[in-house]
Amino acid sequence: MGHVHCNGSFESQSINFLQILGMTSVSPAKPTEPRQVCKIVLNDEKSEDKKFNGTSKIDGCYQIVMYYENVEEEDHDWSITGWIVESLARALLDQPLLAGRLKKVDKNGFEIVSNDSGIRLLEAQYSTTLFEFLEMSKMERGHHEAELVFWNEIDAHFPQFSPLFYVQVTNFNCGGYSIGISCSLLLADIFAIEKFLKKWVQIHNMLPSLISNKELDTPIFNHPRMKKPNNPPFEDLISHTKSKNKVQSVAFKVTTKDVNFSKKLWRELAMLCIEEVEQKLDTKMGSSFTLVVKESLKVIEVESFTKNGYIRKELGLNNEIICTTSWNDFGLYEVVFHEKNKPVHVSCWIGSIPKACVMVVPEENACDVIVVSPS
Repeated sequence: MGHVHCNGSFESQSINFLQILGMTSVSPAKPTEPRQVCKIVLNDEKSEDKKFNGTSKIDGCYQIVMYYENVEEEDHDWSITGWIVESLARALLDQPLLAGRLKKVDKNGFEIVSNDSGIRLLEAQYSTTLFEFLEMSKMERGHHEAELVFWNEIDAHFPQFSPLFYVQVTNFNCGGYSIGISCSLLLADIFAIEKFLKKWVQIHNMLPSLISNKELDTPIFNHPRMKKPNNPPFEDLISHTKSKNKVQSVAFKVTTKDVNFSKKLWRELAMLCIEEVEQKLDTKMGSSFTLVVKESLKVIEVESFTKNGYIRKELGLNNEIICTTSWNDFGLYEVVFHEKNKPVHVSCWIGSIPKACVMVVPEENACDVIVVSPS
């Protein structure tokens, strides 16, 4: 299988920039009936650092960028972005909350509702080749990678209008592209995202046989308004793209066989993992953090917690933390949108975190814990 290469010089590009070519919303292929709801309970009424309606406690997102070379069979202007619209719509049938919105319920919480408003999909063009960009990013410690994943903070006053999941397809000069994903920390955990990506690429690679009797001669993105990069909405989009903020994160897998968790045990587990992170990274986290516990598919609890004056009790969990996990262990190099065309590079990070955060996701006889600390 041949690859498309481009002979270019890194020094020849005096100005490197991103151009947004189009944007659309992608909803599940069929209406979601009945609607799914995930309740978010904010247990932090005494907190003094809340934003309007407590949205400071729901900031933050997972961000993933996967880089691919073009192969000859993919060498069409429309093949990647156009087919992604089709495959995303089908994949969202399994996880319609990804296409939902945040709804204010009362002073103590929100709900994520699968109202089929859709995820936001962007198409962009970068002015360098793929490998020029990777070299530039390596020299500048990933500073430019944030341009390849779009994220807009949840609107504090009107959260119901804010998408919680973004996909950005960026084409590079002379072939090659990246797929950037941003997902609200509350919408899903990294393990759920891994599961969604596997399902998505499975559907994506089945599309040719599923729609063999159809012809997609026109790019789905080739709408007159979407192909005008100088439209005012697109000028504003780039201003939302921020550099990667300095956030350190460590993931844990914790065995919890025969353990009945309560709120005290969640806090105990969080403190144990924070101690592990402080030793592993040789750093000290702040005195307070946000604890997010995904109790089930229908309930997430969020609370502010302070280490000051907290006496950690011995609750028998010390020997249950069996390993730490790196971001490379989540199978992202196996996310293949075209046969045998694996990513040549993958970057993952957690962004837009204003303060330290511990996320706990219970599983059967285990817990996944992610500790995040701004540097």
